[in-house]
Amino acid sequence: MKVSAIYVNLPIKDVNRSRAFWTKLGFSINEEFSDEKAICLVLNEEKGLFAMLVTHEFFKTFTNRPISDGITTQVINAIQVENRETVDKIVKHALEAGATRYREGKDEGWMYYDSFADLDGHQWEVMAMDVTKISPE
Repeated sequence: MKVSAIYVNLPIKDVNRSRAFWTKLGFSINEEFSDEKAICLVLNEEKGLFAMLVTHEFFKTFTNRPISDGITTQVINAIQVENRETVDKIVKHALEAGATRYREGKDEGWMYYDSFADLDGHQWEVMAMDVTKISPE
């Protein structure tokens, strides 16, 4: 079994607000899969990694369960980037664009990460790893 792409679907309140937020962080939008109800956030096109940011109204058509209100945690989205500087840059831009910090960053030696909750309360951890620095115990 091998998956060729992943589209994580997350409910949002406002398409234009979410579009502005994520493009400020340096991400692009796949317009082919975007409209007034949803935007396709490109995390890594070459590897098939996307997040579909879908309005609450449209998201309700996909499930018969209650939608997270941005106050509870249902999932933490962890994304890996190339280095610590990129982690810091993304989190800095996110906070400047209205995100909130839900926990402080941490340096584990082999992994550095920091976190933010986006405009709709979805939690994101941004990390950089160097597995060659993992110490065997």
